[in-house]
Amino acid sequence: MTGESKTLINNGLWTNNSALVQLLGLCPMLAVTGTVVNALGLGLATMVVLVGSNAAVSLIRNYVADSIRLPAFVMIIASLTTCAELLMQAFTYELYQVLGIFIPLIVTNCIILGRADAFARKNRLIPSILDGLSMSFGFLLVLLLLGAMREVIGQGTLFTNMQLIFGESARSWQLQLFDNYPNFLFAVLPPGAFVGLGLLIALKNLIDEWVKQRQQGQASQVVGSKRVRVTGTVN
Repeated sequence: MTGESKTLINNGLWTNNSALVQLLGLCPMLAVTGTVVNALGLGLATMVVLVGSNAAVSLIRNYVADSIRLPAFVMIIASLTTCAELLMQAFTYELYQVLGIFIPLIVTNCIILGRADAFARKNRLIPSILDGLSMSFGFLLVLLLLGAMREVIGQGTLFTNMQLIFGESARSWQLQLFDNYPNFLFAVLPPGAFVGLGLLIALKNLIDEWVKQRQQGQASQVVGSKRVRVTGTVN
C-alpha cells in the first residue's frame, strides 16, 4: 500500500472523519440512528452514492467546464441516489419505509458534494474511489456506533430488526441486554443523538490528545538519549 493510499484511508477513518471532524451529514445522522439497522441502511446507501459519484466525477473531470461543474455533480449525485432508492425499494422495502425522506435527501448530503468538488475533480479514478470508500466507511462507523449506543441505552437491546436487511434468518440476531428494561425515550429522540455524538467527538479528542502526548514523550526520550561525539584534542 502506497503512502498516498494510507493517507486517504487515515483521513477518511480518523484524521478528517466526515462526522466527527468535519461535522457533515448531521441531519440524517441524528434523525435515523435510533437503532443499528437504521444506521447500517443509511450508511450503506450513502457509501454507494459517495463511491459512485467520486468515480463518475473523476472520469469526467477533464471534460466539464468549471462554470457548470456543480450542476453536473448534482445531477450525477441525484442519479445515483435514485438508483440507491430504487434498490432499497426492491430489496429492503420495509427499511426504506422506516428511513423515509432521508434516503432521497442523500442528494443534499454535504459529504458527497464536498468530496466530489474537493477531491474527485482533481484526482485520478483509483484515488477518487479510495477516497470515497474511506470517507463513507468512516461515516458508516460513526453511524453504527451512535446507533448502537442509542439502541442500548434507549431500548436495552442490540441488533433489533436486522431482518430488514439480512432477511428472516437475521431475526434471531437481536440481543436482549437487560430484562424488564424501562425504555429511556431521551436516547431514542434526536436530543439523545446530539448528546451521543458529543460523547463520541469528546472520546476522539481524548484519544488524539493521548496519542499526541505519547509521541511527544517518545520524541523527547530519543533526543535525550543522543550521544555527543567530540573529536580533537582535549587539553
